[in-house]
Amino acid sequence: MTTFPLRPLILKSQTVNFQALPPLSLYIHIPWCVRKCPYCDFNSHEARGAIPETEYVAALIRDLELALPQVWGRKVYTVFFGGGTPSLLSGESVAEILRNVRMLLPLDLGAEITLEANPGAVEAGRFAGYREAGVNRLSMGIQSFNDTHLQALGRIHSADEAQRAIEIAQQHFDNLNLDLMYALPKQTLNEALQDVQTALKFKPQHLSCYHLTLEPNTLFYRNPPSLPDNDTSSDMQQHIEGLLTAHGYQHYETSAFAQPKHCAKHNLNYWKFGDYLGIGAGAHSKLSFPDKIMRQARYKQPQAYMQQVAKEAPIQTEHEVSRDELGFEFMMNALRLNEGFDSVLFQERTSLPLLTIRRELEEAERRGLLFRDHQRIAPTPLGQRFLNDLLEIFLREEKRMVP
Repeated sequence: MTTFPLRPLILKSQTVNFQALPPLSLYIHIPWCVRKCPYCDFNSHEARGAIPETEYVAALIRDLELALPQVWGRKVYTVFFGGGTPSLLSGESVAEILRNVRMLLPLDLGAEITLEANPGAVEAGRFAGYREAGVNRLSMGIQSFNDTHLQALGRIHSADEAQRAIEIAQQHFDNLNLDLMYALPKQTLNEALQDVQTALKFKPQHLSCYHLTLEPNTLFYRNPPSLPDNDTSSDMQQHIEGLLTAHGYQHYETSAFAQPKHCAKHNLNYWKFGDYLGIGAGAHSKLSFPDKIMRQARYKQPQAYMQQVAKEAPIQTEHEVSRDELGFEFMMNALRLNEGFDSVLFQERTSLPLLTIRRELEEAERRGLLFRDHQRIAPTPLGQRFLNDLLEIFLREEKRMVP
């Protein structure tokens, strides 16, 4: 943690004053997929042939070099290759990126380094290459072990290929996350539970179980499929949570389940309102400075991004987070954690006293959505179930925050 000497400062209405900066993570975006899934609203693009791997890796490294003045001297605790489909990259390319990360930034010796992989775009040699490059955690986008549902989701792998990919991955990685989705088109409760039971056969260290949602700017949003009704999807959620708890998984975040000591450190840093530098096409950053918090977004189209890096200007948009926005932004992340957060963390990560959201906390507590004492603030089971209602309290009240 980078610290700054105490000094008197009169706060203006739109400024903050950090005495210490939060932990820093690095996010690396790989924007290509073999096929764009109809539910996906991430910045991903169909490859349509060979990807410009060498050119893009060079752009990532140059992007990181250009960003150094903003994070100079700060240690990086986690690295995450996301996408898109990062497993389209060769092991040599991943190794080249991580070599430069280590040369340019102080990378923690125990850093969690995660790479997302698609079961339809992996091979044994490539997994070995990732492990040799320094990746120590693999996240596989399984989504389902049912061929009918995989086809409905537009996935390029079959159920058998998914299980084979997991077996190969476990030969090289002892920290594995599997992504599953439920409330899929025409899915039954038993089918949703069968997916989880199949995943449990492999005893992964981490499971992410997401409710399928129809996001704007997706094919599913424009042409909605037939989905389970709210009662059925709620039953799926409750039964999945019960099944994973019975198998010793900690349900520590809305959609995340982990064996002991295997919570996703990178995502925990997001949820605890830590900092992250994002490089790559469309990557987002949240960076704290002694007197402000900045959010950035890079150019989304891969070719435009590489051209802008060549001009040494990869950032398309940048803005300072105002004091009035900080309370909601912090709570939007931290209240996803079922155990909540230490009450002092709010001031550490926003530089604002907890008093600034006193009215909102009182309303959420009155409605039974929030628990708090002198040490901890956490959503109640009701608040976990109706998280959007809980967060809406802080969104609605953000303009009334007192200085």
